[in-house]
Amino acid sequence: MKPFDGTLDVLFGEERAAALRSSLEDLNPVDRENLIVEELAQSLKHMGTKFVLPFTFKNDKGNRTTHHLIFATKNFKGYEIMKEIMAKESSEHPQGVPSFEYSPASEKFPTLFELLRPLDDLAEMLSSEFSGETLTMNEIYMRHSVGRPFLKRNYKRVLAAMEAKDKIKASPPAKNGQSAKVRLLLLIVWL
Repeated sequence: MKPFDGTLDVLFGEERAAALRSSLEDLNPVDRENLIVEELAQSLKHMGTKFVLPFTFKNDKGNRTTHHLIFATKNFKGYEIMKEIMAKESSEHPQGVPSFEYSPASEKFPTLFELLRPLDDLAEMLSSEFSGETLTMNEIYMRHSVGRPFLKRNYKRVLAAMEAKDKIKASPPAKNGQSAKVRLLLLIVWL
């Protein structure tokens, strides 16, 4: 028996741990780490936890993970609060979307991180996932944000931009550049 086999069995259950061990054999270190975090999240959900949020810590050079913090809860409000806390501690926020990772090295390479376009991705995801539906901003946020890095303010910003580009209709409509933040409940009619 290897040193961490007992711990893996407790965290994942014996059957899932055995499957995980065999899956890890042919993977590179980064993929192994990602698979373990993913399986841990799935295991927690299997045990009745509805919301799981991982946060990664990197070393000073930013090239190795030192540890992960995994938050788990059955309540959306707890998930939302912890997501906001973890977002504030993230090293990177390309387009205002947190990385859910702390890396002291991130300050050395800011241009690389800005190349990511996460809000553009969010607009595309919302268009395809909610096409033809009529929902409030909060309904969209609660259905779509779980397991994704986006915060409530990201949804408000993207939905306001989509409305300005006539990609969605909101009720009440924006008046004189009024933001979605002011209009707390947006009723979205997807075109």
